[in-house]
Amino acid sequence: MDLEMRDARDVETAPIVALGLVGGYLVARETGIRPLGGVLLGAAGLFAGRSWLAKRGPATAAGLGAGYLAAFGLSHPLAKKIGAWPSVAAVTGASALAAYLLADKPH
Repeated sequence: MDLEMRDARDVETAPIVALGLVGGYLVARETGIRPLGGVLLGAAGLFAGRSWLAKRGPATAAGLGAGYLAAFGLSHPLAKKIGAWPSVAAVTGASALAAYLLADKPH
């Protein structure tokens, strides 16, 4: 079995961002182990970051990475105002859209 990762420039990152944010929330909520959700959030962020760096360079990768972390952080106070799932959906949509426009969309 060959376990070779795809070339970073060929990876679409918007779905990975969505997986990290929605999946991380869901894993934390369903298991009751918040750090376990953080593992998924972090792994997805690192995997997406690898592609952002390869596709668009360090500045874009840093900006998208900061946005991804900010989305996670902002989802908490936003959840107190609009509810958990709407908050997760909002920050995920914004982050995935940014990933698509800045890294995945052909330029």
